[in-house]
Amino acid sequence: MDASGDVQDLHLLDLTKAFGDFVAVDDLTLTIPAGSFFALLGPSGCGKTTTLRMVAGLEDPTQGQILLGETDITHEKPYKRHVNTVFQSYALFPHLDIFENVAFGLRRRGIKNVEPQVTAMLELVELGPLARRKPAQLSGGQQQRVAVARALINQPGVLLLDEPLGALDLKLRRQMQIELKRIQTEVGTTFVHVTHDQEEAMTMADTVAVMNKGRIEQMGAPIDIYDLPQTSFVANFLGQSNLLSGSVNSGGDVLEVSAQGQRFGVPSNRSVVTSGDIVIGVRPEKLSLAAAGEQVADGRNAIPGRVTDASFTGVSTQYLVMTPWDAEWVVFEQNRASAIMRPGDEVTIHWEVRHTFGLAPAEAV
Repeated sequence: MDASGDVQDLHLLDLTKAFGDFVAVDDLTLTIPAGSFFALLGPSGCGKTTTLRMVAGLEDPTQGQILLGETDITHEKPYKRHVNTVFQSYALFPHLDIFENVAFGLRRRGIKNVEPQVTAMLELVELGPLARRKPAQLSGGQQQRVAVARALINQPGVLLLDEPLGALDLKLRRQMQIELKRIQTEVGTTFVHVTHDQEEAMTMADTVAVMNKGRIEQMGAPIDIYDLPQTSFVANFLGQSNLLSGSVNSGGDVLEVSAQGQRFGVPSNRSVVTSGDIVIGVRPEKLSLAAAGEQVADGRNAIPGRVTDASFTGVSTQYLVMTPWDAEWVVFEQNRASAIMRPGDEVTIHWEVRHTFGLAPAEAV
């Protein structure tokens, strides 16, 4: 926040960080809108944590600028930036109770009457009754909320979250995803969240930037990136995809594609390329299975195959289906009244044309 208390956009301009010959962040330019919940998503080594550390002031950029609003903070000391960080380790003071952990930043700034602000912040993170407990007496999720409260009480313009839920078990992690989103909505501070967990990013963030090898491969609303990936890396990192190489026979609103001796339809507005070689893709949950010989509705894309594995997961069954060209496709089917297919069953994989997307062949895995 600036001096008036307004949350401001965070701008990264041509940001690069090299460690010797290794370029961790490669000419990164993006704007993170004020008040948004923004996720940097990617595998280990993709540059997301290095980007966060540069914004925090814990790493110096090799080149480029970092602006908070119109203020250049590229070379400001970490404590002079209106930026706070919550780490996976929480880094709470074990000898101080929860109240004093949260009050620490205010006391360091010489504020005498901290009680109203600390009490309000503990209520926000729903830990008011636990104010006089020590960190060791709290669960992992409670400690995480203390760390968020301690960071937010300084009213930063940007709160950086570095894999903050990584130490929690699955159930608690899902609860905390909802809690963090609630807190961010209530305080209106810009949250920048680094994670390798695709579900975490999609659950919490307004905008997701998928990073790979120091660059952003694709950025947008979670539903848009998931539904329409632009590269095979995004298609397979954000969820799973079944991909098939082919070539475009004819254009129009629906491209006609030949692949492995069969014809497929691909909406032209869902394809990166509209002529020449193409890689078509479809998400596993968009697929259906029919027993061999069973009629499939006209106009659907279809592939014959043989079930090699069926895993019952409760809500759905995950199938692996071997295609005639020896590629295993993944199919998720909801468990309704229909019988579950068994390994060895001959089947037809089929799906609506509108769920197909097209990628450039250079992006094929």
